[in-house]
Amino acid sequence: MGRRRSGRNIDGVVLLDKPTDISSNDALQKVRRFFNANKAGHTGALDPLATGMLPVCLGEATKFSQFLLDSDKRYRVIARLGQRTDTSDSHGEIISERNIEFTQAQLDEALEHFRGDTLQVPSMYSALKHQGRPLYEYARKGITVEREARPITVYELQFIRLEGNELELEIHCSKGTYIRTIIDDLGEMLGCGAHVTYLRRVQVANYPYERMVTLEQLAELRARVDAGEGSFESLLDSLLLPMDTAVVHFPAVNLTEETAAYFKQGQPVRADIGGLAEGTMIRVTRGDSQCFIGIAVISEDLRVAPRRLVVENE
Repeated sequence: MGRRRSGRNIDGVVLLDKPTDISSNDALQKVRRFFNANKAGHTGALDPLATGMLPVCLGEATKFSQFLLDSDKRYRVIARLGQRTDTSDSHGEIISERNIEFTQAQLDEALEHFRGDTLQVPSMYSALKHQGRPLYEYARKGITVEREARPITVYELQFIRLEGNELELEIHCSKGTYIRTIIDDLGEMLGCGAHVTYLRRVQVANYPYERMVTLEQLAELRARVDAGEGSFESLLDSLLLPMDTAVVHFPAVNLTEETAAYFKQGQPVRADIGGLAEGTMIRVTRGDSQCFIGIAVISEDLRVAPRRLVVENE
């Protein structure tokens, strides 16, 4: 028999303000331990250098983390001009140094190049997989792998300041966008080279910035629980956002309790879908309480066909 992991069946999303110099997975494991949760998953890794919003899904919420991976993100970034590194950030080795000689007009023109729909070749120091291994493992061995350019969208690229060799920008972009690569490409376009010295993710999807919590805050609350000054429910669980916040952008369909029973057995069901078209992804709730029970797709015969179901704790 497999060993059963001890912990609580707790479901929800905590918005971690990830500190610098820690991997997203290490941060995730710390959050899981603070909540004493059975299961946890994050929704798109941040580099060790980066700080900011890392939604951590606990329990049944992990089933819906993919939809946050696919969501838009917003970053504040500071670039060091005049130096290019092999990782495109300050953790790497400097591979070239050049003078900074561009004008503000040239900078404005270069920034415009990155706005809208473009193709981006991911960095060799990314976590993208090649033959089952992340690219950065190859890069550390000096191996370069051919990478395909991928379509990305930069919805907004805002110039904040240029002071000496520091350039600060705010970037609102689609999934799969590598900010380090934008900065590296921008540095080459300006003829001076550049790398990231500061990167902070300030938004994922529509999650509120002010609901973020730090590892220090979580550690303090867990210490109070352990000291008997309160319960998990009173001190920690109130920080969790509902698990369906990961899919709140999907239209909702509410089922009767009777219909929901068949749906939860994995059966497509008839329901009032309000004119939604075949292939539409929906968020499914049940009964007067409109309790979230999973996501579904509208089938060819306009039934509500289950895709991922919530296992409700008794």
